[in-house]
Amino acid sequence: MKIESSFTGTPLRDYKTAVDWRATMNYAAAVNDENPLYFNDEAGNDIIAPPMFAVAATWPIAERIWDFIDDENFPKDIIKTQVHYTEHLVFHRPVRPGDDLTIKGRVAAIMPHRAGTVTIVRFDALDRDGKPVFTEHLGAMMRGVACIGGGSGGDTIPVIPDNTSGEAPLWEQVIPVDRMRPFIYDGCTNIFFPIHTSVAFARMVGLPDIILQGTATLAFAARELTDREAGSNSRRLSKLSCRFTGMVVPPEDIRVRCTGKILSGGGTDIFFEVLNSSGVKVLSHGYARIAD
Repeated sequence: MKIESSFTGTPLRDYKTAVDWRATMNYAAAVNDENPLYFNDEAGNDIIAPPMFAVAATWPIAERIWDFIDDENFPKDIIKTQVHYTEHLVFHRPVRPGDDLTIKGRVAAIMPHRAGTVTIVRFDALDRDGKPVFTEHLGAMMRGVACIGGGSGGDTIPVIPDNTSGEAPLWEQVIPVDRMRPFIYDGCTNIFFPIHTSVAFARMVGLPDIILQGTATLAFAARELTDREAGSNSRRLSKLSCRFTGMVVPPEDIRVRCTGKILSGGGTDIFFEVLNSSGVKVLSHGYARIAD
C-alpha cells in the first residue's frame, strides 16, 4: 500500500457542533476531574470544558475521516489503517457550554516513517463569530504504508521545545485505572472504538485485552499538570501534546511524571511522560505550556 505526499493540503468538509453542559461535565467526570471550573454553576459562574474536551469535539470527524476528505482521488481505504500516534493541542480560549463550533480541517502533512507513513490532520475550531477556540494537530501512523514523493508539510507542524532540564522526575503521581474506566470514558465522551470495550475484538486484532483510550491517559496527565502547575486554573494551559507509545491494560496503575520545567517568555514549558505498571512509557515526548 502507498500514499502520495502530494495529497498534503487536501481539505476536509466543515463540521458543526453545539456544545452543551452535559457533554463538558461528562468529559470531566470520565477522568475523575473534580475541578469546580467544570461543575460549579452557582452564583452566575460560567462553567468551562476541561481542555481535553477538544478531542471529543473533533472525534466525529476523526472517527470517519474518510467521509470528510474532500477529494475523490484520496486513497481513503488506506487511511482506515491508521492508529493514533501523536496529539498536539493549542487552546486559544476555553470551550464553553453554549458554544456553536465550526471545525475546519485539512491534511497538514504526509511524511515517511521507518514503520510506514505518518499523516497529520489539522483541525481549527471556530466560534460563531469566526474566532479561534482551539487548534488540533492529530497524527496518525499508517504502518506498512509507503510514502511516495518524499513527504510534505513537515515544516508546518508545531515544534516542541527541547527538554534541557534533564529527565529526572521533579514529581510524579500514581493514578489507579480501574477495569471500568474505558467503558466510562467511552460512554461519557462518545469516543468509541471497540478495542477499548470489546475483549473479543481487542484480542482478534492482536491485543492482550481491552486497553484504555490514549486520550483518556492524556486527560489524566492534563488533570495533574493543571492542578500542580497551574493552580487548578486550566485557563492557563495554552498547549498540550504527546506521542502515544504504549498501552494501558486496566486494571493497572499509571504514573504521570514531570521531567522538566523551563521558564520562558511569560510562561513555563512543562515536560512530562506517563508510564504503565510495567514501567513502559505509554505517553512520551509530553509537553505542556502554562501561561503566567
